[in-house]
Parts: sequence; structure tokens; C-alpha cells
Amino acid sequence: MKINRHEKILELIKLKDIETQEELAHELRENGFNVTQATVSRDIKNLQLLKVLTRKGTYKYVSPQKNSMTDFSDKLVSVFSHTVISVEQIDNFVIVKTLSGSAPAAAEALDVLGLNEVAGTIAGDNTIFILARSKDMAETIVERINEITE
Repeated sequence: MKINRHEKILELIKLKDIETQEELAHELRENGFNVTQATVSRDIKNLQLLKVLTRKGTYKYVSPQKNSMTDFSDKLVSVFSHTVISVEQIDNFVIVKTLSGSAPAAAEALDVLGLNEVAGTIAGDNTIFILARSKDMAETIVERINEITE
């Protein structure tokens, strides 16, 4: 039921300029969904809908663009590539040295990249410890990091 409702919400906000939760609830009821304003509020939060200004000077709900995550990932990779100083493998650990204060952002970039070889990362101020799933996978991580930073 929730999945169907979410699909209908996304469809409705594409077709109509919906300004308020009450308007969205009304549209959902018109389409056979028995919802309360509280349910609509949770749905908006779960779907991470945004309100944007229209050409008419009013606001409407929109779905976040899929490109926003890609843009975010690209920015993190850029931060990563500009802050890494060195990378070293020790058994199935990879140690990445970064500019001072950059390790947390660089580790976030690694996490967003979703490398299957990475079991986890821990970031300090200027050092990231990466636990690889195996020694061979640690070698692969080092190669990938070197590709990103070159």
C-alpha cells in the first residue's frame, strides 16, 4: 500500500503543481488513497521531496533529481583526489594519508564509491584506515585509489 501511495505521489507531483500537504492529501484521496495529513507528511519526508519556486512565483513539491547524488559523488571524488598524499598496503589494511583535516571527507568519498573490497573505513584527522576483505582486495583498493588520485 505504501509503495503504491509513494508511486502515486511521485506521479501527481510530476503532473500537477502541488503546493501544500493538504493539496497532496486531497489529490491522493481523489485517487482512492485514504490518507491523513500526518501520513502525507511522513511520505514527503520518506520521499525526500523538495519545494521549489515555480515561474508563477508559487512553490511546488518536486522529487530530488537523481543527478544530485551523482553530483555529490563527483564532488566527493574530487575532494578525495585533491587531498590524498599517499596510500600504502599492509596485509589486508590500506592506510591513506591526506592533507590535515581531510581524512573524514576522503573516507566519506570512499564509502560513497561503494567499493566491494572495502569492509570498512575509519578516519582520523589526516589518516584513513581501510580494512579490506582480503590481502588481494587490499591490492585492488590501492590500485583504484591510485587511479583516482592520478
